[in-house]
Amino acid sequence: MTTQVFPPPQRSSLGLDDQVLGEVRNHIGQLTLNRPAGLNALTLDMIRTLRGYLDAWALDPHIHAVVLRGAGERGFCAGGDIRNLYLSYRSQEILHETFFDEEYALDQCLHQYRKPVLALLDGYTLGGGMGLAQAAELRVVTERSKLGMPEVAIGYFPDVGASYFLSRIPGEVGTYLGVTGVQIEAADALYCGLADWYLESERLTLLDERLDRLQWGDNPLKDLQGVLARLGVQSLPDAPLHRLRPAIDHFFSQDDLTSLVEQLENVNVAGSQQWAQNTAQLMRTRSPVAMAVTLELLRRGRHLSLDDCFALELHLNRQWFEQGDLIEGVRALLIDKDKNPRWNPPTLDRLTPARIEPFFQGL
Repeated sequence: MTTQVFPPPQRSSLGLDDQVLGEVRNHIGQLTLNRPAGLNALTLDMIRTLRGYLDAWALDPHIHAVVLRGAGERGFCAGGDIRNLYLSYRSQEILHETFFDEEYALDQCLHQYRKPVLALLDGYTLGGGMGLAQAAELRVVTERSKLGMPEVAIGYFPDVGASYFLSRIPGEVGTYLGVTGVQIEAADALYCGLADWYLESERLTLLDERLDRLQWGDNPLKDLQGVLARLGVQSLPDAPLHRLRPAIDHFFSQDDLTSLVEQLENVNVAGSQQWAQNTAQLMRTRSPVAMAVTLELLRRGRHLSLDDCFALELHLNRQWFEQGDLIEGVRALLIDKDKNPRWNPPTLDRLTPARIEPFFQGL
């Protein structure tokens, strides 16, 4: 077996070295997000480097598949480097616009990639990390995995294709995950279809060894599935979302956000009262406008193609830095760290349709 290490095919002028590592082993393009101290959060330079590798490997007949992972044991990818996007906006620069343009294009590239992509979601897989993960054909979780779209906590909405992949989870589970921003672990990820295989993290080294020795046939996807089938499982017992499904489907099918929270606070469905009250309490700390836009976004996404979902998310994003709550959320939670965001409006009872409807106009 030979190993070939490539220089990044494309690199921005920022000159950030080694934040994405690429090599080819046994006809597999191996990509590693390499910012472990930052939970492998994405920068624009990383996005461009990933795209460069993927574009080159798509045309290389010697590459049969791609494996995507994060460095370290804590995270696959915790999202985008939102602090730098905040600073870009405050400085009246355009990094925050360019970043989302190219991030969404990268995710679409992965969704349509001509070769199978195997994503190892070991550790935190949040926001932009979910955009990469859910575009992969094979998604592996471990006991350390924590998946989620937590954007409403910082006054944003689930993007990177979430209006497509969350809205297609059966029932209202995807609505629950997007509107609350809660994180889930391996059993729930398998239950709701956000992951395909479970492996103990200690077996990831064995997976690499098996991939390095894999004898390829005519169907690379089946070859990879065969390796995973000998090492992992596709379901785990006691998924919390399975137990909560009747309550989730009841509460998160309500017509509007105010009714949803009032029901959570006052109605007991299938013995879920404590969970419902905790969920309502959590939602009252989130950005009202972000939750309401998310609810509408996911309901529209059910009826849209993947490309149209990305177009809708970009349409919202272009307005959000001026009209949404993201800048205030980042200020409160990441910049000043006072953890006291001043949402606009501050509470659900002051939220009106006139605050939400303009975001969806002019599509």
